[in-house]
Amino acid sequence: MTSDDLPIGRRVARWRVRRSMTQQMLADRLRRSKSWVDKVERGVRVLDRYSVIQEVAHVLRVDPEVLLGQQPGTPAGTPAGVDDIRAALARYGIPQAPAHSPEELRRQVGYAWLTYQHAHYGQLVRLLPGLLATAQAARSPELLVQAYRIASSLLVKLGEADLGWLAADRAMAAAGGNPVLAATAAISIGQVLRAQDRGHLALAALLPAANRVLPPSSHNGDQEVCGTFGDQTSPKPLDHRGRGDHRGRGDLRGLGDHRGRGDLRGRGGRPEWAVGGTLLVQAALAAAGCGERRRADELTGRAAGIAGQIRGYDDQHRTSFGPVVVELARVLVAASRGDAIEAFQRHSTVVRREGWRRLPTEYRGAYLLDVAQAYLQVGDLRGAARALVDADHVAPAEVRCRPLARTVIAEVARGHPAPAGVARLATVVGLTR
Repeated sequence: MTSDDLPIGRRVARWRVRRSMTQQMLADRLRRSKSWVDKVERGVRVLDRYSVIQEVAHVLRVDPEVLLGQQPGTPAGTPAGVDDIRAALARYGIPQAPAHSPEELRRQVGYAWLTYQHAHYGQLVRLLPGLLATAQAARSPELLVQAYRIASSLLVKLGEADLGWLAADRAMAAAGGNPVLAATAAISIGQVLRAQDRGHLALAALLPAANRVLPPSSHNGDQEVCGTFGDQTSPKPLDHRGRGDHRGRGDLRGLGDHRGRGDLRGRGGRPEWAVGGTLLVQAALAAAGCGERRRADELTGRAAGIAGQIRGYDDQHRTSFGPVVVELARVLVAASRGDAIEAFQRHSTVVRREGWRRLPTEYRGAYLLDVAQAYLQVGDLRGAARALVDADHVAPAEVRCRPLARTVIAEVARGHPAPAGVARLATVVGLTR
């Protein structure tokens, strides 16, 4: 068992011994009984108040984060350097950047993606200005689209949606007439519009892009973005494994029957289908956000049909798309329509799957932050607190660098008493109770 896995009481005992204190000595300094210290160390009494944890940590001469098993290495607040990204995006001429070989530029873009997916946002803020200048000078549409997508995704997280829109729009312009590159750029467009609460506009951008890269049999009925959509009969219930009854006019059976017209293996490459599936997931979340619940369910159903056919593909467009991603979207869609029981049952099931652990750090942290919001919406402060603490453990920068996270922490921390983990996070990000 590592020190991070120890219960807090065991950590107190370990540090007490390191400081050459007996239980009585620690109790005296805390003005508590020896029995209280003994129960804390054995786990009989739980330290669930951050103020008490701070007091114990002060006596033991350690940071409270040490007793809580947290890593205090991630600074809080928006990383400095966003203005440098703004300046890089403001260049309209050909930058006079040093020439790099295509292989070197591809390596730099790949490194930037990994930095983003590992949620090292401060480091990525420093990397992006130079990467954008290099990519702009190289005139490689594929790599330039990727660089702009990275910039847009990061800027949305940092609360700079307007600047993220500029980067996403640049990505779409760089894609030119390439439908796959344009579809990847549309992912960024959809993310920005969702961040700005413009769900209907997001749908208008996402669905046509998805339809251009997916087989016709997988997108019956969505040509009218704001009109009727697919089968208007009552949708069949979905089970907790993410399967639904797809019988009806929006039939997805061709996705599973490789002999039918919808045989995915006979059309294009799997990376395009992952892009299309990602666009469907984004569209489902946009539909849920603007109250179109049936459409959101149908879109996740379509995405599930695509995901079932492309397991093990090469994720060259960095979508992370697959069955688990679809299930995560179903959690958020259920939460958005107020079905807390379904949402949290699905959540507890999907985070136990092996595919969950294989998702990038950034994706898991962002999802947990969304789950914290969902718990908060139904008034479950303890559930929201658990999700926030889990998100901070998985991807500290998701919680400590995003303005959205600060808002959620502030709401949860208003509870009396505030859960210990959230009270600590409130202190870390500079909020006052």
